Amino acid sequence: MPEAVRRFILHWGDMGQQWGVNRSIAQIHALLYISEAPLPAETISETLGIARSNVSNSLKELTGYRIVRRVPVSGERRDHFTAETDVWELARRIAAVRKAREIDPALETLSHCLSDAEGDAEVSDEQRRRLREMHAFTADMDRWYTQMQALPVRTLTRLVRLGDRIVALLGLNRS
Repeated sequence: MPEAVRRFILHWGDMGQQWGVNRSIAQIHALLYISEAPLPAETISETLGIARSNVSNSLKELTGYRIVRRVPVSGERRDHFTAETDVWELARRIAAVRKAREIDPALETLSHCLSDAEGDAEVSDEQRRRLREMHAFTADMDRWYTQMQALPVRTLTRLVRLGDRIVALLGLNRS
Protein backbone atom coordinates (compact mmCIF):
# COMPACT_ATOMS: atom_id res chain seq x y z
CA MET A 1 0.00 0.00 0.00
CA PRO A 2 1.44 3.41 -0.90
CA GLU A 3 2.51 5.51 2.07
CA ALA A 4 0.11 8.35 1.20
CA VAL A 5 -2.84 5.92 1.15
CA ARG A 6 -1.77 4.26 4.40
CA ARG A 7 -1.40 7.65 6.07
CA PHE A 8 -4.83 8.76 4.78
CA ILE A 9 -6.50 5.62 6.19
CA LEU A 10 -4.79 6.03 9.58
CA HIS A 11 -5.62 9.72 9.75
CA TRP A 12 -9.27 9.12 8.77
CA GLY A 13 -9.46 6.59 11.61
CA ASP A 14 -8.11 9.19 14.05
CA MET A 15 -10.54 11.83 12.75
CA GLY A 16 -13.41 9.37 13.07
CA GLN A 17 -12.60 8.94 16.75
CA GLN A 18 -12.69 12.71 17.21
CA TRP A 19 -16.20 12.69 15.68
CA GLY A 20 -17.38 9.85 17.91
CA VAL A 21 -16.98 7.11 15.29
CA ASN A 22 -15.14 3.88 16.03
CA ARG A 23 -11.60 3.96 14.58
CA SER A 24 -11.99 0.71 12.62
CA ILE A 25 -15.27 1.90 11.06
CA ALA A 26 -13.56 5.10 9.90
CA GLN A 27 -10.54 3.19 8.58
CA ILE A 28 -12.76 0.78 6.64
CA HIS A 29 -14.58 3.74 5.16
CA ALA A 30 -11.28 5.37 4.20
CA LEU A 31 -10.00 2.18 2.57
CA LEU A 32 -13.20 1.78 0.53
CA TYR A 33 -13.23 5.47 -0.37
CA ILE A 34 -9.65 5.41 -1.66
CA SER A 35 -9.94 2.01 -3.38
CA GLU A 36 -10.62 2.15 -7.08
CA ALA A 37 -12.40 -1.22 -7.13
CA PRO A 38 -14.95 -2.81 -4.79
CA LEU A 39 -13.41 -4.95 -2.04
CA PRO A 40 -14.65 -8.09 -0.28
CA ALA A 41 -14.74 -8.13 3.52
CA GLU A 42 -11.85 -10.60 3.66
CA THR A 43 -9.56 -8.22 1.78
CA ILE A 44 -10.61 -5.33 4.03
CA SER A 45 -9.84 -7.47 7.09
CA GLU A 46 -6.42 -8.52 5.79
CA THR A 47 -5.44 -5.05 4.55
CA LEU A 48 -6.31 -3.27 7.78
CA GLY A 49 -5.50 -6.08 10.22
CA ILE A 50 -9.04 -5.93 11.64
CA ALA A 51 -10.96 -9.04 12.74
CA ARG A 52 -13.42 -10.29 10.11
CA SER A 53 -16.34 -10.02 12.58
CA ASN A 54 -15.42 -6.38 13.27
CA VAL A 55 -15.30 -5.70 9.52
CA SER A 56 -18.73 -7.26 9.08
CA ASN A 57 -20.28 -5.17 11.86
CA SER A 58 -18.53 -2.03 10.61
CA LEU A 59 -19.82 -2.58 7.07
CA LYS A 60 -23.36 -2.86 8.44
CA GLU A 61 -22.96 0.48 10.18
CA LEU A 62 -21.45 2.13 7.12
CA THR A 63 -24.25 0.82 4.89
CA GLY A 64 -26.70 2.20 7.45
CA TYR A 65 -25.15 5.62 6.90
CA ARG A 66 -25.59 4.98 3.17
CA ILE A 67 -21.94 5.88 2.53
CA VAL A 68 -20.94 2.31 1.67
CA ARG A 69 -22.91 -0.13 -0.45
CA ARG A 70 -22.70 -3.73 -1.48
CA VAL A 71 -22.05 -4.22 -5.20
CA PRO A 72 -22.06 -7.31 -7.38
CA VAL A 73 -18.79 -8.32 -9.01
CA SER A 74 -18.97 -10.55 -12.07
CA GLY A 75 -17.76 -14.08 -11.40
CA GLU A 76 -17.58 -13.56 -7.61
CA ARG A 77 -19.81 -15.17 -5.01
CA ARG A 78 -18.52 -13.03 -2.16
CA ASP A 79 -20.07 -9.66 -1.35
CA HIS A 80 -17.97 -6.69 -2.40
CA PHE A 81 -18.25 -3.17 -1.04
CA THR A 82 -17.59 0.31 -2.35
CA ALA A 83 -17.88 3.78 -0.82
CA GLU A 84 -19.62 6.91 -2.03
CA THR A 85 -16.90 9.02 -3.62
CA ASP A 86 -18.78 12.30 -4.17
CA VAL A 87 -17.64 14.27 -1.11
CA TRP A 88 -20.73 16.50 -1.05
CA GLU A 89 -23.06 13.50 -1.20
CA LEU A 90 -20.96 11.82 1.47
CA ALA A 91 -21.25 14.87 3.73
CA ARG A 92 -25.00 15.08 3.14
CA ARG A 93 -25.58 11.44 4.01
CA ILE A 94 -23.48 11.62 7.16
CA ALA A 95 -25.23 14.83 8.19
CA ALA A 96 -28.66 13.23 7.67
CA VAL A 97 -27.81 10.29 9.91
CA ARG A 98 -26.23 12.49 12.57
CA LYS A 99 -29.28 14.77 12.53
CA ALA A 100 -31.64 11.83 12.97
CA ARG A 101 -29.54 10.36 15.79
CA GLU A 102 -28.57 13.54 17.61
CA ILE A 103 -30.42 16.72 16.65
CA ASP A 104 -33.96 15.33 16.29
CA PRO A 105 -33.93 13.65 19.74
CA ALA A 106 -32.32 16.75 21.30
CA LEU A 107 -35.01 19.00 19.85
CA GLU A 108 -37.75 16.66 21.06
CA THR A 109 -36.26 16.48 24.56
CA LEU A 110 -35.83 20.25 24.74
CA SER A 111 -39.48 20.70 23.72
CA HIS A 112 -40.58 18.37 26.52
CA CYS A 113 -38.28 20.09 29.01
CA LEU A 114 -39.72 23.49 28.09
CA SER A 115 -43.26 22.20 28.40
CA ASP A 116 -42.53 20.62 31.79
CA ALA A 117 -40.68 23.73 33.00
CA GLU A 118 -43.59 26.07 32.24
CA GLY A 119 -45.79 24.47 34.87
CA ASP A 120 -43.11 23.79 37.46
CA ALA A 121 -42.70 26.40 40.20
CA GLU A 122 -39.30 24.89 41.12
CA VAL A 123 -37.86 25.91 37.74
CA SER A 124 -36.52 29.45 37.92
CA ASP A 125 -37.16 32.12 35.29
CA GLU A 126 -33.46 31.98 34.41
CA GLN A 127 -33.60 28.22 33.89
CA ARG A 128 -36.65 28.62 31.64
CA ARG A 129 -34.86 31.34 29.69
CA ARG A 130 -31.84 29.09 29.17
CA LEU A 131 -34.04 26.18 28.06
CA ARG A 132 -35.87 28.47 25.59
CA GLU A 133 -32.54 29.78 24.30
CA MET A 134 -31.12 26.27 23.79
CA HIS A 135 -34.36 25.13 22.12
CA ALA A 136 -34.40 28.16 19.81
CA PHE A 137 -30.75 27.63 18.86
CA THR A 138 -31.29 23.93 18.15
CA ALA A 139 -34.44 24.67 16.13
CA ASP A 140 -32.58 27.34 14.11
CA MET A 141 -29.75 24.89 13.35
CA ASP A 142 -32.34 22.26 12.35
CA ARG A 143 -33.98 24.73 9.94
CA TRP A 144 -30.59 25.75 8.56
CA TYR A 145 -29.68 22.10 8.02
CA THR A 146 -32.95 21.50 6.15
CA GLN A 147 -32.34 24.53 3.94
CA MET A 148 -28.76 23.45 3.15
CA GLN A 149 -29.85 19.89 2.33
CA ALA A 150 -32.32 21.27 -0.22
CA LEU A 151 -29.69 23.29 -2.11
CA PRO A 152 -27.97 21.87 -5.18
CA VAL A 153 -24.32 20.96 -4.67
CA ARG A 154 -23.22 23.70 -7.05
CA THR A 155 -24.96 26.31 -4.86
CA LEU A 156 -23.50 24.85 -1.66
CA THR A 157 -20.02 24.93 -3.17
CA ARG A 158 -20.46 28.56 -4.14
CA LEU A 159 -21.73 29.47 -0.66
CA VAL A 160 -18.75 27.84 1.00
CA ARG A 161 -16.31 29.54 -1.36
CA LEU A 162 -18.03 32.90 -0.84
CA GLY A 163 -17.70 32.68 2.96
CA ASP A 164 -15.00 35.31 3.43
CA ARG A 165 -16.61 37.71 0.98
CA ILE A 166 -20.02 37.36 2.66
CA VAL A 167 -18.49 38.09 6.06
CA ALA A 168 -16.74 41.16 4.62
CA LEU A 169 -19.87 42.32 2.80
CA LEU A 170 -21.94 42.09 5.97
CA GLY A 171 -19.22 43.86 7.92
CA LEU A 172 -18.90 40.93 10.31
CA ASN A 173 -15.10 40.92 10.33
CA ARG A 174 -14.83 44.17 12.26
CA SER A 175 -13.84 43.93 15.91
